[in-house]
Amino acid sequence: MMRPVVLGAVAALSSVGLSQQVLADGAQLFEDNCAICHNAGGTGTPGLAPALDRPEFWQALGDDAGAYVSTVVTKGFNMPITVRGERYAGMPMIPVTGVSDDDLALISTWVLAELGGLDQTVSADDIATARGGALSNADLKALRPESE
Repeated sequence: MMRPVVLGAVAALSSVGLSQQVLADGAQLFEDNCAICHNAGGTGTPGLAPALDRPEFWQALGDDAGAYVSTVVTKGFNMPITVRGERYAGMPMIPVTGVSDDDLALISTWVLAELGGLDQTVSADDIATARGGALSNADLKALRPESE
């Protein structure tokens, strides 16, 4: 689904942050496409999918946060990982399919802003780059902070 007005808002940050419409759209798309595993609001599902509401994690990724989330949603992520002392070793996260790059950008931007406390955006071009990019699962694991 194309959202040309909203995507323009994603591309430009105002001095007070992202528009409320971008955040609302990203939140709804997250609930529609990601909450089945990561739970409402990204609080996680024990044993299945880790919490994403971890500002300490996203902020530790710094400038790599956008590339990290873009790659995870387009290529998936293989376990095992440990998050907040809980080991996740079961099913890998599969790539998100059936969702446009525009909508994946809105979801990813919402995750970074609302769950990560970051003033970063992800564009549809970033999603397309990640889809065809060279970051591997091993690269993603290497980006993860050690103190999780």
